[in-house]
Amino acid sequence: MKRRLLFSYLTITVLVLVLLEIPLGVQFARSERRRLESGVQHDAFALALRSEEALEDSITNAERKELKALANEYERDHGGRVIFVDHQGSLIADSNPPDLGKPPTTDPRDFSGRPEIASALSGRDVTGDRYSDTLGTDLLYVAVPIATGGELHGAVRITFPLSFVNDRITDNWLVLVAVAGVVLLVVSLVSIVLARSVTRPLARLEHGAEALGRGQLDRRVDVPDGPSELRTLARSFNTTAARLEQLVGAQQSFVADASHQLRTPLAALRLRLENLATEITTAGRDDLTSAIEEVGRLSLLVDGLLALARAEDHGGTPEPIDVRHVVEGRAEAWAALAEERDVRIAVSVDGERALGTPGRLEQVLDNLLNNALEVAPAGSSIDLVVQRQADEVAIRVCDAGPGMTEDERARAFDRFWRVDQGASGFGLGLAIVRQLVVADGGTVALATAAAGGLEVHITLPAA
Repeated sequence: MKRRLLFSYLTITVLVLVLLEIPLGVQFARSERRRLESGVQHDAFALALRSEEALEDSITNAERKELKALANEYERDHGGRVIFVDHQGSLIADSNPPDLGKPPTTDPRDFSGRPEIASALSGRDVTGDRYSDTLGTDLLYVAVPIATGGELHGAVRITFPLSFVNDRITDNWLVLVAVAGVVLLVVSLVSIVLARSVTRPLARLEHGAEALGRGQLDRRVDVPDGPSELRTLARSFNTTAARLEQLVGAQQSFVADASHQLRTPLAALRLRLENLATEITTAGRDDLTSAIEEVGRLSLLVDGLLALARAEDHGGTPEPIDVRHVVEGRAEAWAALAEERDVRIAVSVDGERALGTPGRLEQVLDNLLNNALEVAPAGSSIDLVVQRQADEVAIRVCDAGPGMTEDERARAFDRFWRVDQGASGFGLGLAIVRQLVVADGGTVALATAAAGGLEVHITLPAA
């Protein structure tokens, strides 16, 4: 969102700058061209007035030198080339003759063939521009007649390289570009501040929603001082999170309390049934045994529900745990039962440390080893493998049992679901495993093991 806001601000700024600066630059270019033309025209008329007296009669060498000095002075002060011609178009004075390096000639140069000179000698003022092959640039020219009392004596022409005005126009465009750059820089900095002021509360809300999705139901966000919409959204988020925490907490408390309260009467009922064994006749002993077994199954179900309720409680803070110590400890704890069933538990640990809540990984491994021992055939092995993968620690539990199909693996984490409905257990083991692993920020998945059984793949954040 921050990028979109910045892009919007900068797009609007660029559009405004384009709408303002391009017309301004074009207008400046036209003004500079008109100003130069107007100034040169004014100077041409002034030079014509100053040269009238010298051209009224036959021009002398002194007057030629005077006109030459006048032309040179103008070029020195203003940069434009000035030429004076008589009424026939013959050159009288030139401030910058192009043939200074050539031998002198007694024949004056004839300019009568030049269009602008011809127009001036016909009594008309003329202004325009043309390309000069000699200078290799465009020239602005102004030619005016020199006359007194209606009698034409000659003409004066001033030429200016258009690069003179083009350089000023280019400099103006550069100034406009620099101003635009400064404006964009300022707008960018201001936009970043404004965008952060808008997106920072949204980022907090996003992080809060992610934490809430991970089960941190006590997560709340600060109500920002920004727009009223963001304040309302933050308050709604906190209200929803509080209500959700209350509902989930009430559900977990109910399950935990109910399970806990059921354990005592179930234990008492089992004890009473076992005490009745000496008083029951042979005919009713089978029914009593079945009743005791059902009470035992019910006790196991209550224990499983209590364990699931505790697994759904996301309390506790993850901290570094020694995966090797936990894995080897659980393998040793289950070694006696595995030996009794002629199953070997093979451990391969890379010695990594992971982030987790103390006690949860032990409970996860207990559930997985219990499930694996239920299906592992005699003479097989259960592999416990721990490896480091990038910024995660992977734990794999593999058995050589019958395994699961793809559809069965997709449902394996559902509560109370079992592959074989006639088998022992209540289908809560994998559900508990997933709750515990996810609560610590990890993942759990099922796959087919190399031996054909089931592989449970767990990842936890590396410490």
